[in-house]
Amino acid sequence: MAERAFLGVEASATGRRWVGPDSEEQRLAEAMAQVTHLPQALCVTLVRRGVSPDAVESYMAPALRDLLPDPLTLKDMDRATKRFMAAVKARQRIAVFADYDVDGGASAALLIVWLRAMGHRATLYIPDRIDEGYGPNVPAMEALARDHDLIVCVDCGTLSHEPIAAARGADVVVLDHHLGGEDLPAALAVVNPNRQDESGDLAHLCAASVVFLMLVEANRQLRGEGVTGPDLMAMLDLVALATVADVAPLIGVNRALVRQGLKVMARRDRIGLRALADVARMDQAPNTYALGFLLGPRVNAGGRIGAADLGARLLACEDASEAAALAERLDMLNSERRDIEAAVRAAALAQAEERGLDGPLVWAAGAGWHPGVVGIVAARLKEATGRPAVVIGVEDGIGKGSGRSIAGVDLGAAIHRVAAEGLLLRGGGHKMAAGLTVEEAQIPAAMARLAELLARQGAGLGGPADLRLEGLLMPSAATPAFIEQIEAAGPFGAGSPAPRFAFADQQVTGRRVGDSHLRISFGDGMGAKIDGIAFGAFDGPLGPMLENPGAARFHLAGRLEINSFGGRSKVQLRLEDAARV
Repeated sequence: MAERAFLGVEASATGRRWVGPDSEEQRLAEAMAQVTHLPQALCVTLVRRGVSPDAVESYMAPALRDLLPDPLTLKDMDRATKRFMAAVKARQRIAVFADYDVDGGASAALLIVWLRAMGHRATLYIPDRIDEGYGPNVPAMEALARDHDLIVCVDCGTLSHEPIAAARGADVVVLDHHLGGEDLPAALAVVNPNRQDESGDLAHLCAASVVFLMLVEANRQLRGEGVTGPDLMAMLDLVALATVADVAPLIGVNRALVRQGLKVMARRDRIGLRALADVARMDQAPNTYALGFLLGPRVNAGGRIGAADLGARLLACEDASEAAALAERLDMLNSERRDIEAAVRAAALAQAEERGLDGPLVWAAGAGWHPGVVGIVAARLKEATGRPAVVIGVEDGIGKGSGRSIAGVDLGAAIHRVAAEGLLLRGGGHKMAAGLTVEEAQIPAAMARLAELLARQGAGLGGPADLRLEGLLMPSAATPAFIEQIEAAGPFGAGSPAPRFAFADQQVTGRRVGDSHLRISFGDGMGAKIDGIAFGAFDGPLGPMLENPGAARFHLAGRLEINSFGGRSKVQLRLEDAARV
């Protein structure tokens, strides 16, 4: 028999059923609280992540020395590192070919910074999103091969058979994480935890983590020769940024990489990230929200609508004046990107609604839609509908699209299969995000086939997903000290969401801020009050419901955080849902 809906909420403002801890989770959490003396709500969070009482201490303090895998467990890693080190020692010419997103930029920056510390310079090449598209292409690889001895492809290359074959005269090493095909390209080495012949134990790594592991092995080889390599711990801010921005699940070693990387970033030693944090007006210690929503989009902005290499150049920058100029330009491009995104989002949502939002796939395609924003718009459609979404921009008869998926549905594998069947010119990615190129005339057939494959994985069954809650809080219990205890179970993000709490029977005042956001204040009438923010609330039912609530009372649900805006720290609820009492 299904557990009763939490607070009796069967259909909230966003149409979701609220689900609290079940009886078994409550029992295990109570037992854990007795042993560890941690708050019950935190124990629910730990129990839901499968943490046993005797593992709490190690989970709350994830250590790289315990969790970092031996780099050589990845196939081709030994060959890749030896060739890389041979190029360094022989002072050979090295080119870094990177993807134009945060993961690609951070991966390139890791190599450039490491090589610079070794007194070696590398050529950076990032393809233009519109003119060249994703990944290596034949003209670029031919040109790089003429002037370089080694080309290292980061965050790309696993499916680039023809371009890599065209790099005659140079060795090619691929450091990637995108889903591999049955055959690998003719590179000297392809290091990728998502190769089909890998175990899958490290499938959650982003490309920057794969690059980091190669550098760990490089430093180990240097130590064997009595040489101290560059400080890798100081580079973990780049790995953390890439992990969060690429929506890699925060499980296993990723938790330790991000946890330590945030500490490194808080020191503000990296000139480029310091400049970017300043233009983003970050006035508190970095956290996963800042990486995913403040820094990441700005690094991405260059690859989306500006010069593709701006983000990587900023991350590897060693001149403060240049970093400030790059950060300002990326900030301006990010503002421009928001405007372009808003226009495409409105058109895509209207088209998708007309087609219907109750199938296994939500998709839209339009002429002139900027390919730099289709991925963000796909993410917005996915969030609004609870279904995998694909958005395609069409130019000169060719569509370039991007997709985002939901938990439990492998979009990358499905798109890879549609491409193999000939309905796409190319396509691939990973479970939660993928890209594709398709002839305009084939778009309906390709999307129909993709929807069929996604339906087999369970996409489109039922309505919006249940809202899982850790428990019920009184406003007076939501203190900074309580939030610090909850944060100790982090970092939170993809694969490890921040715990959500409910506040029952609250008096609410609300007002619109900006175009579509909602700011609220609420309390239970017993003195304690909390402020809250709901971004994009007026794009759905939440904003209109709470803007002028009058005397009505509401159950509220969301994630707690510390807001340090203006130098004053106070508790804030990031509101996600509400229900009338």
